[in-house]
Amino acid sequence: MPPNTTASSGQTPGKSGRKKGRKARLFLIVLVLAIIGGIAFGAYWSVSTVRASFPQTKGSIKLDGLSGPVNVKRDGNGIPQVYASSDEDLFMAQGFVQAQDRFYEMDVRRHMTSGRLSEMFGSGQVKNDEFLRTLGWNRVAQKEYDTKLSASTKKYLQAYAKGVNAYLKGKDGKDISLEYAALGFSNDYTPKQWTPVDSVAWLKAMAWDLRGNMQDEIDRSLMTSRLGPKQIADLYPEYPYSRNKAIVQEGAYDSVTGAYSPTGTSSDSTSASGTGLAGNTEAPSGFQSQLSGLYDVLDNVPTAVGVNGNGIGSNSWVVSGSHTITGRPLLANDPHLSASLPSVWYQMGLHCTALSAKCQYDVSGYTFAGMPGVVIGHNQDIAWGMTNSGVDVTDLYLEKITGEGYEYDGKVLPFTTRKETIKVAGGSDKTIVVRSTEDGMPLLSDRDDELVKVGKKATVDSGAPDRGDGYAIALRWTALDPGNSMDAVFEMDKASDWTEFRKASTSFDVPSQNLVYADAKGSSGNIGYQLPGRIPTRAEGDDGSLPSPGWKSKYRWTGYIKQSALPYEYNPKRGYIVTANQAVVDKDKYPYTLTTDWGYGTRSQRINDLIESKINGGGKISTDDMRQMQLDNSSEIAKLIVPKLLKIDVADKDVREAQKLLEGWDYTQDSDSAAAAYFNATWRNILKLAFGNKLPKELRVKGQCLNVDRVDTTGPADEDQKVRECGERDADQAQPDGGDRWFEVVRKIINDEKNDWWKLPKTRTQKATGTRDELFGRALRDARWELTAKLGKDIDTWSWGRLHRLFLKNQTLGTEGPRFLQYMLNRGPWKLGGGEATVNATGWNAAGGYGVVWVPSMRMVVNLGDLDQSKWINLSGASGHAYSAHYTDQTDLWAKGELLPWAFSKKAVDKRTSDTLVLEP
Repeated sequence: MPPNTTASSGQTPGKSGRKKGRKARLFLIVLVLAIIGGIAFGAYWSVSTVRASFPQTKGSIKLDGLSGPVNVKRDGNGIPQVYASSDEDLFMAQGFVQAQDRFYEMDVRRHMTSGRLSEMFGSGQVKNDEFLRTLGWNRVAQKEYDTKLSASTKKYLQAYAKGVNAYLKGKDGKDISLEYAALGFSNDYTPKQWTPVDSVAWLKAMAWDLRGNMQDEIDRSLMTSRLGPKQIADLYPEYPYSRNKAIVQEGAYDSVTGAYSPTGTSSDSTSASGTGLAGNTEAPSGFQSQLSGLYDVLDNVPTAVGVNGNGIGSNSWVVSGSHTITGRPLLANDPHLSASLPSVWYQMGLHCTALSAKCQYDVSGYTFAGMPGVVIGHNQDIAWGMTNSGVDVTDLYLEKITGEGYEYDGKVLPFTTRKETIKVAGGSDKTIVVRSTEDGMPLLSDRDDELVKVGKKATVDSGAPDRGDGYAIALRWTALDPGNSMDAVFEMDKASDWTEFRKASTSFDVPSQNLVYADAKGSSGNIGYQLPGRIPTRAEGDDGSLPSPGWKSKYRWTGYIKQSALPYEYNPKRGYIVTANQAVVDKDKYPYTLTTDWGYGTRSQRINDLIESKINGGGKISTDDMRQMQLDNSSEIAKLIVPKLLKIDVADKDVREAQKLLEGWDYTQDSDSAAAAYFNATWRNILKLAFGNKLPKELRVKGQCLNVDRVDTTGPADEDQKVRECGERDADQAQPDGGDRWFEVVRKIINDEKNDWWKLPKTRTQKATGTRDELFGRALRDARWELTAKLGKDIDTWSWGRLHRLFLKNQTLGTEGPRFLQYMLNRGPWKLGGGEATVNATGWNAAGGYGVVWVPSMRMVVNLGDLDQSKWINLSGASGHAYSAHYTDQTDLWAKGELLPWAFSKKAVDKRTSDTLVLEP
C-alpha cells in the first residue's frame, strides 16, 4: 500500500514548505518527468498504452504450476470469485488475480516495508529508507517466515508468490500499469520477482499504523514545554466508564486461575501492571525537544493504512439472532482508515470446488493486495470483523550513550550493530549502520541529525546519568519480535466454530485487534468477542503513558499477558456486542493496564443506544437497519454545546443570522446541512481559542503563528517577553484535532463557566475573555466570518458537504507528479456528511481544516441467516488501473451509503458473473 497523503479543503496537492524528506515528497519524481510537456506526454500515451495493462478477464490463460483448472468469475464491479480444487491452486490464482488488478500498489508496498523506496524513486527517498531499515520490518518478516510460520502457511505463501510471478512473466512495465510507463521516463526500474516475505512484511506496515498510543506519549511530553501537570491531565481525562460502556460487560478476571471468565466475578482487581499513575517521572526535562525531532522522523514514514497512528478508529458490532428479523446473527464492520486510491482493501472470494483435506477454504471478504487469504469477512460457517483495540504495545526509551555502548543498571553494554546498503535509482548506494540495544530496541535517533544535537544539549534531572556523548531514543515494539500473525489469517479463514476461531486468534500477535464473531449454529446462532495480541506487562508504577529512562531495568517490560487472561465474551445476555475503539473492559474488573489512551467511546455508545432503542421498542433488527446505523450522522458534542450556544446574546445581526441555523437543528451532519457547517466551524473555533492557541508550537498547525510568552529558564522572571512562534505540525496531524478526547475534555469543564481554559488575554483586535460564554460568543463570531470567507455571505448557500470534501489521490504520482498526471490519476471531490467521532466517521482535523482525512474504508453487513443476502462496499473499486471501469466505480455508491449485493453460494455467484477467466495448467 503506497503512502497516504490526504487532501482537505484549503489544502492543495504537493504542499510547499515541507523540509527535505517530509511525507509530501515521498514520491518526488526526478526532474526529467516533471519537465515532460503535457502534449508530448499525452501523445506518447495513446489509448492503447493506457489500456495495455488492463487485465484479461475472459477466455483462458495457461499458468505453469497449477495442478488443475481454476475459474475466476468477476461480477459487474470486477470483484473476483476464485474456484479451485486444491489449496495451492487457490492461493496461486489469488496471487495472479491480485497482480492483474493491483501489482503497482503491491510493488510500492513491498518497497516501503523493506526500506527500498529509493530503488524506485531515487535519492529523495533515502531518508525514509534509512528509517525503515532501522525499524527492520523486512528482517523481522524474514525471521517469521524462517522460524515461526507453520508449514502450511509457508506453502500457501509460496503458491501466492508463484501466482504473482506467473503474471509478471514476460511483461514490461507498461504492460503492468500506467505508473510504470511514467517511471520509465526517469529511470530504468523494472519490477522484481515476488517473494513470500514480501507478503509477510505487509503485516508489519499495518501494525505500525495501528501501533497504539506512541503519538500520545510524544504529545504529552511535548506539552510540558508550555503546560503544567494539571493542565496536561485536563487534556487527557480518564475514560468515562460510567457513561460509555466498555466492550466486555460480563465476566471478570479470575486471579485464582489467572484466566478471564466470561461468566465469573472478579476475585482480585489489584493491578498487575502499572498503578494507573501518569507513568514514570524520571525522564530528563529536556526530553520534549528530542521528541519534537522524533515526531518529525515518525511523520516522514509512509503510512500503510492510517494517518501515521493518529485518528484511527473503526466500528464493528454483532447482534444475536434473538434480536434480528432472520433469527440469526447480523455482523457489521467498517474500519476507519486513510482515504487512498486504490482502496487499501481488495474484495474477493476464495472457493474450493469441493471442501476436503486437499482443499479447505470457502471464504469471501476483504483482503490486502499482496497478501493471500481473507482478512475480514465470512466463510460457510462463521463471520468476523475487526476494529483497532488501541492497546499499548510500544514504549519509547531514552538511552544514555557512553562511547560505543549505552548505560544499563550502572554498566555499559555494547550495541548490536548491522550495516544496511540502500540502492538509489540514478545515484550512488548509501550504507548506514543500525544500532540496537541488547534486547533488540533500535535507536531511532540515529536516523536524524537534529535528535543527536538535541540529545547532547538536553537539560536533565539530577537523577539522570551524566550526559556524556548525549542521549538517544530507542523503541520497544511487539511487532519487532517474530510472530505468527500470518498463521492466524489462514486459521480464521477455515474456522468452523467459536472454539476454532478463538484458537486461531491466539496466533494474531500484531496488530492487536478487537475481533467480533458470529455463527448460525443452534436456535439463534452465536456471537462473541475476543481481544488477541501480544500485549506487554510493565513494572509496578509504569503504565506506558510516558517515555521511560532506558538506563534502569525496572522500566523494561516484565512479560506478556497470557492468552487465557485476555478479555472475551460469548453470547452475552444483552444479545449484542459493540466495538468502536472504546475501552475493552472496565478497569475495576481487570488487573492489567492495557492502555491509558482508549478512544473515549462516543461512537460505541451511540451504536449501543441505537441497538437498544430498536430492541426496547419491540422491533427486530434487519440487514438494512445495520446499514442505516453505519450511516448515523448524529453529533454528540453538538447535543452538549448547542443549547448553551443558543443562550448567548448575539448583537451582530449577521452572526445572529448564523446562530439561528442552530435553532431546531436535530444534530445530524448531513452533507446538505447549513447548521452542521456552522456548528462544526464554531466547534473548531472553540477548540482553537480554548486550547489550540495555548499548546506548544510542536503540536500546532504549521504556519499558524502566535505571540506567546517566551519561557526563559536561565534569566530572571522579568526577562520573559512576547515572541512570535509558529506551529510546526502538518494540518492533518495537529492538535486539537476535535476527536472524542476533546469531547470529553470540554464535557468535563462545560459547567464550570469560569474555568481557566475559557480565559483569553486581550489582543489588538479582540477583548479578553474570562468566561465560557464570552469565549463561545467569540467562537460564534469567528465561525460566521470564517464561513463567509469560505462559502459566501448568504447562509442559504452553506452546506457541510461544501466544507467536508473527500479527494481520492493516487498515492504515488497522484501526490507529487506533474499536474496533468495528477489530473489523470486522481478523482474527486465528493461532498460528504458525517464527521469526527460520529458513527459515519468521515474524520476531519479541527486544527487543520474541514477536509476529510480518514473514512470508513469499506462497509459490510453479514447476514448469517442467508449469506447471499449479505451486503458490502469498497471505498474505490477492484482495479488499481486508472481509466479502468472499476477504478472508482463503487465510490459514488459508498458516498451515498449504499451497499452492493454480496454473492457467496455458487448459484448466487453465477447469477452475478459478468466475465469468466479460466486459468489452465
